[in-house]
Formats: sequence, C-alpha cells, structure tokens
Amino acid sequence: MSTIIDVNAIRSDFPILGKSIRGGHRLVYLDSAATSQKPLQVLDAERDFYLQHNAAVHRGAHQLAEEATELYEGARAKVATFIGAHVDEVIFTKSATESINAIAYSIGNASINANPANSRFAIGAESEILVTEMEHHANLVPWQELARRTGATLRWIPITPEGRLDLSDLNSLINSRTKIVAITHQSNVLGTINPVEEITRQANRVGALVVLDACQSVPHMSINVASLGVDFIAFSGHKMAGPTGVGILWGKKELLDAMPPFLFGGSMVESVTMDRATYLSAPKRFEAGVPNMAQAVGLGAAVDYLGEIGLEKIHRHELHLTEMALEGLMKIPGLLVVGPTDPVDRGGIISFAIEGIHPHDLGQVLDNDGIAVRTGHHCAWPLMRKFEVVATTRASFYLYNDSADVQALIDGVERARKFFAER
Repeated sequence: MSTIIDVNAIRSDFPILGKSIRGGHRLVYLDSAATSQKPLQVLDAERDFYLQHNAAVHRGAHQLAEEATELYEGARAKVATFIGAHVDEVIFTKSATESINAIAYSIGNASINANPANSRFAIGAESEILVTEMEHHANLVPWQELARRTGATLRWIPITPEGRLDLSDLNSLINSRTKIVAITHQSNVLGTINPVEEITRQANRVGALVVLDACQSVPHMSINVASLGVDFIAFSGHKMAGPTGVGILWGKKELLDAMPPFLFGGSMVESVTMDRATYLSAPKRFEAGVPNMAQAVGLGAAVDYLGEIGLEKIHRHELHLTEMALEGLMKIPGLLVVGPTDPVDRGGIISFAIEGIHPHDLGQVLDNDGIAVRTGHHCAWPLMRKFEVVATTRASFYLYNDSADVQALIDGVERARKFFAER
C-alpha cells in the first residue's frame, strides 16, 4: 500500500465513502474524473456561508454584505495562489464548460465587423483554430461553433495508436494563420498528460492564443500558470473536491482587460446610459449578475484542503495506484487499455475494453459489487471513433483511493470476464 499520503485519515473526511451499497458492498468510488467527492471541510464552508454570512457580494454597505464579499474575494485569492496567478486574473464561472465558452464567445464578439489585423482576438475566414483529437466536447464544440460563425478553419493535432499527441508536423499545424490553440492538459479518457510547453512555444512564435482545458490536471498535480506559458486556463470546482456550480477561467490580465465580455448585466458595468455602457476591468467585467457565492467559498475550502495535503503527494499517490492498476488489468485476457500503457506523462485515468463485453454491461456488473466506474463515450465521440470503439469503461483515481480499491477493480473485472465467458 502507498504510504505517500494517509488515505485512511483522508477518507474520514468523506462520509459518503463509508456508505454500503448494493446489498452491503462497500463503496469503491472510481469515477472522480466525472466528479469528485466532497470533504466535510468544503460542506461546512458552504453551510457556514449560508448560516452566518449570506448576502449579495459587491452590493450593499451592511455588515453581512461586507462579510460575504470578503469571503468571496478571499476564495478568489486562494485560487490565485493555488495556480500561481495574480488575483485579478481569476474569474468565477459556473463551470469549466462556461469558461471555455466565455473565451469563444468573447472572441466571436471581437470578430464582428472587425479587421483581424487590428485585434488579437478578431478572427475571420483566413484564420485557423487548432484543437486535438483527444478533446472533451467542451473544448471542441465551442471552437466548431466559432469556426462556423467566423468562417475560420478548424484543424486538429492527431494522436498516435498509443494515445499520445503526434507532434511530428507541429510547425505546419501551428502556422501564421493559427489564431487559437485549444488543448487539454490531461485527457479525460486516455489519462495522457500532454507536452503543453512544447505546443505553447510554437504558438507563441506565431502569436496564437493558447487555451488550456485543465479540468483533469489542476485537481491532481501542482500547476503554475506562469511556467506553462498559456494564455487562458479553464477548470471546474466539482472535480477538485469542491462544489458543483463553480468553475474558473484564468487569463493573462492584459488579455482579459482587452477581451470583450460575453455576459452583460449588473456588477460588470463601469457606466450606463440609456444608449450605451462601458465595462469594468477584469475580473468583474466577466462576472455579470449575482455569482455563485457559497460555491466559490466552498471552492476556497477545497483549495485549502488539497494544499494542506500537497499536490505533489497527491500526484505521486495516484501514479502509484495507476501503475498497480495497469499491471493488474493488462493481465486479464481480452482486455485492451485505450491509451498509454506506461505511466510516463500519465495521470490516474484508465479506459479499457474487454473483447465480447459491452462496457455498459461491464459497468453494471461492477456496480453490483459496489464498484463505481464510468462507461460510455466520456463526451469524446471523435476519440472513440479514432480507436474504433463505441465506448469504454473508465476508472479514475483520487486522493481518497487506495490499493484495496485498485485490487477490487482488478478482481471485479476478472469476475465479470469469467461471468460473461460462461454464458
């Protein structure tokens, strides 16, 4: 068993993990890539906000409003420190999906009746947008729609049979026409950790904006936005032991202040007359309306929780579990790992298929044993088609999993294989 972190102590903070399901089986939760469980510290922070401090932030001069605003902005400062950012570069959204759409819509707004030569954000028919074949739909469909609205060409970096990006033609793919490069840091299907710095260097040479989907990396490894060199990052709170309903958009301050808003209303305006409005600087210009205040405070508590344990330790712990799972699963006859089979540049996500067993059937059998995994296309249809599978079974690990969970998965998959083989 890994001794990198004290899993037993951590599990005591997550009451749901002590739940018995399906006739008395202990819950083995291996679906954190979809959403993580929440510790008591996060739940208590949200509850305390509503019980003691509930008021609309940035509004009112009364004490509750001051307390709510202090907690809300305190959470922003915690997130900024967590990713090595300046506090005014952190924007609260409702999800990573909204964060990515915010960038796409803002660029689209900048492109209306604009000369692309006059704005870094304005793109047109001569422009190209580059993604990868392993993107989650949330980092693909918004760029498809932006290309459709502006006439830009959408291109993509292919992947190898091993589930790595094929960067052999990178200089051609990122060229003088490239305006946006939108990539995932870690694949939500393959577990692949992509070479962001290499891609960013080429993008910087041609002046392209780099958007990073960090949903599967920020919760699991230490991230510093300055060292990555990207222009924008999106991630969600619910995948990092935080609440649902809150996400983060980070961007370089000079870009955020130059980028047009995508939502309009209260709190984001500098001045309003009956025929026009001007907008505040970032981050307020992108936070129209009353925000998800309690969720932001809960996310701040999640950041504290993860930071106290240590992201480096969490990453090493998950890597240990991943190595163990790969070794055990690959011994099962007929099982194919979809993605890298070595732990190098890899996170704690393993997708696999077993010959003759539909992933949904496998997932149901595992669920009957109390093992929660994800089955389906994982919001990555193009990737499924690339590997010529209709779906996969996906197991994902987090700080509260241990070697017993991994062994339960291996044993459960083997039992399922034998069950279907005997039918």
